[in-house]
Amino acid sequence: MTESTTIVIPEPMPALDEVHLAAAGYLARYSGRTRDAYALDLRTYFYWCAARGVAVFDMTRPHVELYVRWMEEERGYAPATTARRLSTVAGFYRFAVIDGYLDRSPAEYVRRPRVPEESQVLGLDRMQLGALVAAARASGPDEAALITLLGLLGLRVSEACHVDIEDMGTERGHRTLHVIGKGNKPALIPLPVPVARTLDLAADGRTTGALLRTRTGRRMDRNAATRIVKRLARRAGIDHKVGCHALRHAYITAALDAGVPLRDVQIAARHADPRTTTRYDRARGNLDRHANYVVAAFIAGAA
Repeated sequence: MTESTTIVIPEPMPALDEVHLAAAGYLARYSGRTRDAYALDLRTYFYWCAARGVAVFDMTRPHVELYVRWMEEERGYAPATTARRLSTVAGFYRFAVIDGYLDRSPAEYVRRPRVPEESQVLGLDRMQLGALVAAARASGPDEAALITLLGLLGLRVSEACHVDIEDMGTERGHRTLHVIGKGNKPALIPLPVPVARTLDLAADGRTTGALLRTRTGRRMDRNAATRIVKRLARRAGIDHKVGCHALRHAYITAALDAGVPLRDVQIAARHADPRTTTRYDRARGNLDRHANYVVAAFIAGAA
């Protein structure tokens, strides 16, 4: 006797419209946090178009100009944020033209926001970073490891949260840490002795799993890391707003202040473009090397 077999035919998936298919093709070029950020940029733009009753592929240059003005005036975005979101929209339309959805891009000649060449963030100075490291060490091994990864190794917060204990090793006599950075680029980072000791304390004898954990034992995420950084900054007596990126900023400026050549700092920070590192250098020099100090000392000698 032969048993009957029921064949289940899956329901067909709904077809993507041209706009979402074009968006999927554009986002496929990216991965990780970059793709998430660009996807959010496109969703915001698509919602803006829908709220004004204009199809995404029917937009004209004046429409995109109005979108830029909306970001600047109604949303109050910083020039760098506006420029990045506009760049995402322009890239989407550029590939829509390449893929044959449009004849020309409506964002091709849109006015680009003027982004200052110099970073407007001063970050933490040497004493503040030292106070933050001390506060973290007094708080606990996970907090100390987080601040160490961000402020003494210059990792991005997403990179720090994804560090596993297995990523630590030894290479040619150096303690090392292997990370996957922005754009899925691998990097091998040497660990100075105090840094390695701090990370070992966070590992607490474990050989596998997440290095950074919350008090519940789960892997630390960027939201938990941000809360810890803010809490420790207050404990260290830092009275201005401090986020996770401020520690990476402090790492770069500390390296420059210590006399590390700009090219070496670029490699350590894993900046693809040296102009990115130069922005930190200019921000450091805006006050520390300002001509006012030289002039005041020069005139004081004459007075």
